Amino acid sequence: MRHDKINFKKKFDLSGRTIIIIGGLGLIGKSFCDVVAQYGGNVVVVDKNHKGMTAHLKYLRKYNINCEGYSIDISKKKEIKSLLNEVLLEFKNVDGLVNAHHVKPDGFFESFEDYDEHTLTKILEVNLKGTILSCQIIGSWMALNNGGSIVNMPSTYSIVAPNQNLYEGNKMGSPAVYSASKGGIRALTKYLAVYWSKNGVRVNDITPHGVWDNHEATFEKKFNDLSPMGRMSFNHEVASGLIYLLSDASSYVTGHNLVIDGGWTVW
Repeated sequence: MRHDKINFKKKFDLSGRTIIIIGGLGLIGKSFCDVVAQYGGNVVVVDKNHKGMTAHLKYLRKYNINCEGYSIDISKKKEIKSLLNEVLLEFKNVDGLVNAHHVKPDGFFESFEDYDEHTLTKILEVNLKGTILSCQIIGSWMALNNGGSIVNMPSTYSIVAPNQNLYEGNKMGSPAVYSASKGGIRALTKYLAVYWSKNGVRVNDITPHGVWDNHEATFEKKFNDLSPMGRMSFNHEVASGLIYLLSDASSYVTGHNLVIDGGWTVW
């Protein structure tokens, strides 16, 4: 079709589509829910922590879209299957899946040499296993039912190693197992992009970096000094990219990693 026959604004429209957002009560997850609702999509908010769910759903309904909230453990296959069944009963279809979940259990910032096995297992179960299972169950349904779009979330530290200077003199850090879990997500996305390419399922990544969340001043200054753009990002700047990957605007994009890092990985 010729470009002059295309309504480019309409390509971003999600009206009538149902999008499952796992980790929908998180810092980035909430902005994901907001932008999907603003573009007309029905929002399925999924989070293990149900606190704040009612208020978040009430907020989203101001956009006159359908939305529901579910509390599940993303590392449990049975719970994801139950989620899919409930969503299909309520919404009849699933057009998009967003894996925006991650976990930072007690002991998350311990050194590599002293890292607790239980903490390590928990991170892998939620970050990597949870993404694999949601893609397996919900993505497989999409592959058999007219396709759709999946957006996973690796990390800057699945692309480059952390600059350890960033974490000197503050309580922040990024453990090796976190990088490993997120690197696995990037590999999964590339695999599934090819695996489901003929089923109408596009699978992409969106990788944020340095999303501001009331960080301590010493950390923020170090980050700003190391960032090409000289500042941290905001969750709404990540959410804008999500609409591109979920919508028909990216109809010829799959296996891609949309990096929103202020140029961090350029140097």
